[in-house]
Amino acid sequence: RAIHLLSPRREKPFVPVDCASLPESLFESELFGYERGAFTGADVAKEGRFEQAEGGTLFLDEIGNLSPTAQAKLLRVLQEREITRLGGKRAIPIDVRILAATNQNLEDLLAKGLFREDLFHRLDVFSIHLPPLRQRGDDVELLSRFFLERFNKELGKKIRSVSDEAMRLLVGYPWPGNVRELENTLKGAILLADDVIFPEHLPEKVRGFESEAIS
Repeated sequence: RAIHLLSPRREKPFVPVDCASLPESLFESELFGYERGAFTGADVAKEGRFEQAEGGTLFLDEIGNLSPTAQAKLLRVLQEREITRLGGKRAIPIDVRILAATNQNLEDLLAKGLFREDLFHRLDVFSIHLPPLRQRGDDVELLSRFFLERFNKELGKKIRSVSDEAMRLLVGYPWPGNVRELENTLKGAILLADDVIFPEHLPEKVRGFESEAIS
């Protein structure tokens, strides 16, 4: 999202797609759209994610989870720069910038034959490796302040800060679930706290990690 907002396409749509939760049976209709009567229940035509992102950015999250069939269909669209709605006959040109992310090693998937080499090279124009959160200690503090402000607004709370003791525990924890785990941890702590987040507002696994590491 930051890449999109800092690009010339920032005034156009940013459309995220979670490939991990997208069933293969819905891949075409979700990404390419469908025409009226394309299948039972298709009472009206519908734009797909590619059309919704026209001129902007389509973010394909967890792209390593796509099936081989879905990979082949996506490759064709990236090569031809046009889509055809499900049940349609007209090719629709598209102007979309693709961002893709995965928590899997795509080169390992290539070696196992689980990811298409031609699709990999089509996507691998510019790569950014984001280290796990446990290797970015300063980010834990920055993200904690960000989530504190965000969830105060969402939950109607007025938590002022994270105590030094609680922050030390947050920075020292390895965060196997990365940013999502930190986000959920802060949300839970904000629900429990009255004014400041203290260690007792954090989950036992976070509070207990330091003592386990020492022992």
